[in-house]
Amino acid sequence: MNFRITRFNNIWTKCLLYLLLNSHAVLCLYEDQIGKFDWLQHYVGKLKYGTFDSGSMDRIVVATESNVLAAISAKTGEILWRQVLEKGSRGDIKLLHVPAQGFEIQSTGNRFSRASDIITVSGVSPTLIRGWNPNTGALEWEWSILPTSPEKAERGQWFKNEINLYHVVPVLGSHIEVTEYIATSGQQVKQTTSRISAAWIRDEKCVLVAPFYACALQDQIMAIDLLSDNAQIIARPLKSLAMGSPTPLHGIPGIVQDHQLYWLTSERQMQLQLEDTVLVDDSILDGDQLLLHASVNRTQNTLKLSATKVADGSPYDAINFVSDYPDTLGCPKLTAVRCKTSSESSKNRGQLACRLLLSSEDGALTLIQAAKIKWTREEALASVETADFLDLTLSDAEGAIEEELNNKNGDVLGALQRRIASQIGHVKNLVLHVLGLGPAPSKAQKAGLVRDDFGLHKMLIVVTTSGKIFGIDNVSGKQHWVRYMPEVTNFANDQSIKLLVQRTSRFYPLAAQCVVLGRHRQTKNGILYQFNPITGQPVNGGIIQLPYKIHQISLLHQTGPDFLKGLLILDEKNDAHVVPDSSAKYAHNFYIFSAEQEKATIYGYLIEFHNNKLSTTPIWTVNLGGLNNGQKIVAIEGKNPIEHVHSQGRVLADRSVLYKYNNPNLVAVATHGPDNIHKYIMNIHLLDVVSGSIVFSMSHKRVRPPLHMVHSENWLVYAYYNDKVRRTEVSSLELYEGKTQANSTVWSSLDAPPLPLVERQTYILPVAVASMKETITEKGITSKHILIGLSTGAIAEMSWALLDPRRPITSPEKAREEGIIPYMPELPMPHEIIINYNQSISNLKGIYTAPSGLESSCLVFAHGLDIFVTRVAPSKTFDLLKEDFDYFLITVVLVILTSTSYIVKLFASKKAIKQAWK
Repeated sequence: MNFRITRFNNIWTKCLLYLLLNSHAVLCLYEDQIGKFDWLQHYVGKLKYGTFDSGSMDRIVVATESNVLAAISAKTGEILWRQVLEKGSRGDIKLLHVPAQGFEIQSTGNRFSRASDIITVSGVSPTLIRGWNPNTGALEWEWSILPTSPEKAERGQWFKNEINLYHVVPVLGSHIEVTEYIATSGQQVKQTTSRISAAWIRDEKCVLVAPFYACALQDQIMAIDLLSDNAQIIARPLKSLAMGSPTPLHGIPGIVQDHQLYWLTSERQMQLQLEDTVLVDDSILDGDQLLLHASVNRTQNTLKLSATKVADGSPYDAINFVSDYPDTLGCPKLTAVRCKTSSESSKNRGQLACRLLLSSEDGALTLIQAAKIKWTREEALASVETADFLDLTLSDAEGAIEEELNNKNGDVLGALQRRIASQIGHVKNLVLHVLGLGPAPSKAQKAGLVRDDFGLHKMLIVVTTSGKIFGIDNVSGKQHWVRYMPEVTNFANDQSIKLLVQRTSRFYPLAAQCVVLGRHRQTKNGILYQFNPITGQPVNGGIIQLPYKIHQISLLHQTGPDFLKGLLILDEKNDAHVVPDSSAKYAHNFYIFSAEQEKATIYGYLIEFHNNKLSTTPIWTVNLGGLNNGQKIVAIEGKNPIEHVHSQGRVLADRSVLYKYNNPNLVAVATHGPDNIHKYIMNIHLLDVVSGSIVFSMSHKRVRPPLHMVHSENWLVYAYYNDKVRRTEVSSLELYEGKTQANSTVWSSLDAPPLPLVERQTYILPVAVASMKETITEKGITSKHILIGLSTGAIAEMSWALLDPRRPITSPEKAREEGIIPYMPELPMPHEIIINYNQSISNLKGIYTAPSGLESSCLVFAHGLDIFVTRVAPSKTFDLLKEDFDYFLITVVLVILTSTSYIVKLFASKKAIKQAWK
């Protein structure tokens, strides 16, 4: 009996010890907070390969340019599973093979056969061949090869035939190397690689049409069968000289050249209607093959689809329909088709029903069924260029109040008249609302696009690489409007498309206005698009094509009576232009700078306005190229133009003030280049772009990009990779004027202010950095935090106290009184600072922040392969009541206190009267 009691007590002791040791595992969000203030949307990217999975009619297997393999539901368009491969060329998918037959169960019954796996080939050095489970997307097997010559292997191509996988490497002007592998094991079938002589191979003139390798050379087609033991060269004459590279046509041994289809197995030819052609071979068609043709009518916004039989070229009437095709989608490309005949029990038995998968130039993925668009995935959001948050418009009632209080001229009688008219209108609307005859709400009010009390509801404007602009609700994630500009592309030197806000929604009744600037795809000149960010409608005609190339752009600081900021543009000749022309006078005495990345040279200009003309005067030049001009500019970071500095100084332990060096014209410039001693060096320069003076410089030896910088107030934080110790480091700089301030009212870079005192420190991060951004609030009162996007897809909210360069190595009493934490080289990365908890963002690229109406809250937008929106409160929600605030209790307490005060007042007055009669 004692033995049983002792054993029972030991079990309880072990359970209690286990609970104590694992108590940290319950640190997490409350369940009701998940998804309440944030949302995440997953994408796969622009389509590269796509096909319907024959094992499941409801599954589409796709491979994208973003190195993603995924399965998408054909019914809803949702992602069933997704695998994100390696970044860059290592994860570039060269081949996607989906088995034509369904699953084959092995004798064990527990596992699928390898013949049923989806096969992908990705990368070059090494090349990874993988097999994926089509049901779950799990990796089943993998093998790799390492080429002896990576440069030659870059042109390599792959194709699958039965159970074998063939690697084809063309050597220009010489021969073709063909290596045969067993697809599932990687075992080489033959001892040596086959070499097929082909001296006619030319660059960008050849294409693989398995099992043929064909080239379009001048007036003929040259091809060879790669699987033949005695390979013979096939020659076919062309109707005209070959102008471009040939295009393979999936499903038949032939190539397309200048809208003409040439068979490689016969002398047959066929004239094609359009380039957008896809081949389908279904058993329901008795083995007949069809060529499908798609054409878009932009006038009526329709898509016409027709089919032609391959055997005799006759039209196939069963597939001939017209479907709606919105103008927000680019030119379509037919990617995959799946047809079936309806069952005899259905209403339209025996009829042919087809599903068509289309990928458009803008990256959208569309499924058409029964001559209607069933769903569309806006995959352009997988490649976001820039974004911004915009305030929504006022509601009808708030707009009426603004009109009522609009008394700029001081007209008292007019203000009284508007007041009386407003009150009469309110009474009228109340009566009509009771009778059910009230006025219809505006479009913005119907869509819920009205400003809330705390300014947390905003419109998120997103511009993508393909030239697509989205207006997204930051609360719900709904896409309210979409605009597509196919002629807009990025600037040179990998500079992204620019989004500038010319006027916000604060100037009622004037509407907000934004402008998107880019480069024309054909002419390479500048192009801009002006639009209303709330409705998405174009302003002043929308697109304006400029007759010059854009060299630099900036918003003017001053505005006219319409509160619209003009756009200052420098062309390639450094001549100044202002859009609109009426704002040219506000560009007088405007300083602007430009940089040449390769030469590491920065130029400063002064813009002046005289006699209704703008003139540009070069005033300074700074060369940061170093010795032999080996340095190149890798990053330039300025301050946020909407930032407010709340405190001008920092209170020390002795109650003195250390004033901040708040130079609004300060820009951080990072250069990187080789070095004879230290291999390579990165230099950080703080440059005043008005006077051209270098305020501070420092060097980092054996440091290489990627570099991420955050520049705000009087400090700079940047992250880089230290190649010497092989780790990610973060350096912080803080600039002070000293204990006396040169000018407490106006800053002028032309007055030659004293050089600042610089505090600097370096810390170690345990993970790689993908992006960095600082939080920003309306008045700048809230503490600054640094949002660090990690390579793992997480976003860490790092307090500035941890990055403070004044952290002492020891812990003196002065530092403790100031609240400075003692220095530790490693920055902690607890799970509590991850603002997106388990909502990881694949291939995180950038973070954008914006202030809300609450001083405590900051809005955050992060993008990569996915997009994520949330809000953070660096100093907690000090200006907002908690959700569980007890309103009933505070009301009862106030009523009791108010009643008690009146009762006490009554007794006090009676007591005073009695004392007066004594």
